[in-house]
Amino acid sequence: MAGALSEVLGEVLVAADGEEVAVSALAARGVSLVGLYFGCSLGGPCAQLGASLAAFYGRFRGEAAAAGGQRLEIVFVSAEQEQQQWQEAVRAMPWLALPFADKHRKLKLWNKYRVSNIPSLIFIDASTGKVVCRNGLLVIRDDPEGLEFPWGPKPFSEVVAGPLLRYNGQTLDSNALEGSYVGVYFSAHWCPPCRSLTRVLVESYRKIKEAGQKFEILFVSADRSEDSFKQYFSEMPWVAVPYADEARRSRLNRLYGIQGIPTLIVLDSKGDVITRQGRVEVLNDIECHEFPWHPKPVLELTDTNAVQLNEGPCLVLFVDSEDDGESDAAKQLIQPIAEKIIAKYKAKEEEAPLLFFVAGEDDMTDSLRDYTNLPEAAPLLTILDMSARAKYVMDVEEITPEIVEAFVSDFLADKLKPEPI
Repeated sequence: MAGALSEVLGEVLVAADGEEVAVSALAARGVSLVGLYFGCSLGGPCAQLGASLAAFYGRFRGEAAAAGGQRLEIVFVSAEQEQQQWQEAVRAMPWLALPFADKHRKLKLWNKYRVSNIPSLIFIDASTGKVVCRNGLLVIRDDPEGLEFPWGPKPFSEVVAGPLLRYNGQTLDSNALEGSYVGVYFSAHWCPPCRSLTRVLVESYRKIKEAGQKFEILFVSADRSEDSFKQYFSEMPWVAVPYADEARRSRLNRLYGIQGIPTLIVLDSKGDVITRQGRVEVLNDIECHEFPWHPKPVLELTDTNAVQLNEGPCLVLFVDSEDDGESDAAKQLIQPIAEKIIAKYKAKEEEAPLLFFVAGEDDMTDSLRDYTNLPEAAPLLTILDMSARAKYVMDVEEITPEIVEAFVSDFLADKLKPEPI
């Protein structure tokens, strides 16, 4: 266990009293699950979670004392910028924390687990370091006694099992989804981007069905009342989890680690995820020619997919799009490298640590260059890490596969020196 966990957390953690605790010691305590708590000491949501998480953690500690073993440990990954605030936060917590000085590892964890907001709680297997549950906040709410420990993922067919609603008020069983592509649509009427996406999605749904594809969309509401749900659902031609079935809606949120809406998860006919970026795909492919939207190793940067730049480190190759064929040539250059990286991490059942983009010349790209203070050169090879506010730049006259591969390899090995954004 120590090897996999040390790779994630380093060699030592810090206890509330300031004492160092070796990560290798967690195995002796019987820890099988680690919760990574991304948060801060400020008020609001983090304070609310801290109180409920302390009670949740206390029940496991009490169980451990009675049984002679500790199944769960929590590790605080702080967003604090000042050491005094960090110390005050850690002293008030009954669990362990990543050392304040280990800022580089903190940023790697935020990127590795695609943490986009706080508080966030992600459970990982202590023996492998792999994600067990991305939305631990819902675990605390739905299973406060820990009866479903260790909250591992279940098949979609099992989580969704039960009656579903049709837009016309009729019901059908969830097994009607078997053998179809399914878009699991997390949305709400109070959310303006959701309403905008729904209007586009209705047309996409119609086009896909008319093309003869077996496709269904399952609406999982985040509305604040049943009346709002009914009003919003009346605009949709697909099926929904009944609003009153809060437990099933919550389990689906947990299954896919939903951190924001709108989110469209596209599944294959076996219930396996094809893409978590259904929103981007729908907006980029209005005619649905590329349905069911299997992920591309290299994307052309657009207004609709630029939001992915905030999800973690991204390799962006800027090119002169006025030169015919330059963008396609750039994609072909990067693609074998991207495919190799993606395959390597897929074999480890992990998300790739980099997204890959080619950027041409337009207003959005100009804004990105201005924001990140990049030179106007083209071609320009960069890695942008928005969450760390860091960039890595290689400005050479000719970009070759060897240069790109060495650049990526050095980044992944922490050999590159970042420049501030």
